[in-house]
Amino acid sequence: MKVALGGQGAFGTKHLDGIKRIPGIEVISLAGGRPESTQAVAEKYGIPHWTTDLAETLAQPGLEAVILATPTQMHFAQAEQVMRAGKHVEVEIPICDSLADAEKLLKIQHETGVIAMGGHTRRFNPSHQYIHNKIKAGELNVLQMDVQTYFFRRTNMNAAGQARSWTDHLLWHHACHTVDLFQYQTGETASVAHAIEGPMHPELKIAMDMGILMKVPSGAICTLSLSFNNDGPFGTFFRYICDNGTYLAYYDDLSNGKGEKIDLTGVAVSFDGIELQDREFFSAIEQKREPNSSFAQVLPAMRTLDALDRSLNGSPRA
Repeated sequence: MKVALGGQGAFGTKHLDGIKRIPGIEVISLAGGRPESTQAVAEKYGIPHWTTDLAETLAQPGLEAVILATPTQMHFAQAEQVMRAGKHVEVEIPICDSLADAEKLLKIQHETGVIAMGGHTRRFNPSHQYIHNKIKAGELNVLQMDVQTYFFRRTNMNAAGQARSWTDHLLWHHACHTVDLFQYQTGETASVAHAIEGPMHPELKIAMDMGILMKVPSGAICTLSLSFNNDGPFGTFFRYICDNGTYLAYYDDLSNGKGEKIDLTGVAVSFDGIELQDREFFSAIEQKREPNSSFAQVLPAMRTLDALDRSLNGSPRA
């Protein structure tokens, strides 16, 4: 299968690392932002064609699918461009930064008939898959998820420490992971969703701290704390409080409430969540089926993010 990648930044290279371990996939083009870094990444990964024009990538012979790991603000227009060109698309989380645009993308997906998927990595991390499998088997139910998403980003830098050409967002990007995962694990959409935020950064014009509280109709709740002011450790830390055990997840690691590590061998073919989501994308294309975290499946998360956004706009800002 001939595929292309949009975005040469930190997450773009994570996808390229994962794709190297997936048989039968050939990356034939890289569409990036800055010419110098795009060329450097293409040469490092042996990608035969690179460009800063997505249309040029879409014109490459034999191209079937595109993964977009580009700035969030570009997701809507680029996803539409890819789908209108008749190519399957996987868009890194979030698929866009508004509910209206998410609904439009789903409509375009229906019109074009291509496979379209959001990069909701937490659905694919073996740690969260382990919990999901137990829920599906009827072995436990989530009573509460307590989640902390913490980074130290007081300047506009990406995960690789490089200057960003766009501004990140705690709600529409980082909270999206947990909002979707909470609803995915409970099988319900939040009926209560409130958010508060701290002061705006004077230059980035975004909130650097945020708190979110959600509840689904069955009664399960989720508390989420997010910060760009946390000076380590970094990442997202999940605590599942269930009716039959407590679990702590950190990316691809999982332990019980007593701190005993759980062996995740056999949960999936890899411990790399990004590789696993890409495998799902390619498999769905080959099997002509809806993928896990399709545009339709992630739309409830976008609706909840919209509700959270409206709760912020309706409350006094610090």
